[in-house]
Amino acid sequence: MRLAYGQLALAMILVGANVGVAKLLAEALPIAMIAFLRCLLAVAVLWPLARMIEGRVRVSGAVKRNLALQAIFGTAIYNAGLLAGLRFTSALEGGLVLATLPAVVALGSLLWLRERLSARQWIAAGLAGFGMAAITLARLGGGGGGSAFGNMLVFLGVCGEAIYVLLARRVAGAVPVFTASLWMQLFSAGVLLPFAAPGFAAVAALADPQLLALLVFHSLTASVLCLLLWYAGMKRVPAATAGVFTAFLPASAAVTAVLFLGESFGLVHAAGFVLMMGSVLLATWPSRR
Repeated sequence: MRLAYGQLALAMILVGANVGVAKLLAEALPIAMIAFLRCLLAVAVLWPLARMIEGRVRVSGAVKRNLALQAIFGTAIYNAGLLAGLRFTSALEGGLVLATLPAVVALGSLLWLRERLSARQWIAAGLAGFGMAAITLARLGGGGGGSAFGNMLVFLGVCGEAIYVLLARRVAGAVPVFTASLWMQLFSAGVLLPFAAPGFAAVAALADPQLLALLVFHSLTASVLCLLLWYAGMKRVPAATAGVFTAFLPASAAVTAVLFLGESFGLVHAAGFVLMMGSVLLATWPSRR
């Protein structure tokens, strides 16, 4: 179990650290091209893994359509919102906004899937809303290196990822993990290609070894390694307990932003961090039976 807990924690730490990496990439390369190249690199790794681990899997047309929608919302819209938002806001605040995901998924379950929310989930959604309001109002007041507009773009990405999660519930278990991820990345590359093509001239910037290394790290960790670690941990840990480890996402994003990007951690960030962490823990902590 300790190994499983470590795998879940490392998966979320890498997701949080990738917020800072995504910010550096978004400042140097066209957004659509980053997302497209990330998908291509993920396909290059997932294709042999899917064949080796799961073999040839027949995927029905209905499942493919669902995976295509997941690709649009979970890859295209999520990455567009995140990368565009990080051009305006700080990695620290972007990580805090990403922490609203569990609460947004819970509200989506209520509105779309007609699932009932517990009192704890309502409180979690409220805390997430107060956390967003805190950093947004602070940005409207000016200063701090963040941006209310950038935070809203990142939140748009969160909404895309939440729709992806809700869509995934409709086909849960219908397709093995690696095969489903491979199809998603293929669909995502197809969706992003028309938007990425005009910016292909900027690929010359990848002659910089440091920038190329960041892109490879971003692609392989966010689209492949995090997946491997998360599902390896989920084999031993109940889903409700595993959700608690999403608390590592905003924490990792904050540490990366402060230590490696030189961003300042102020009072408003502390307030937002406490509210967001409380929201994540309330939304994902397993209930006692």
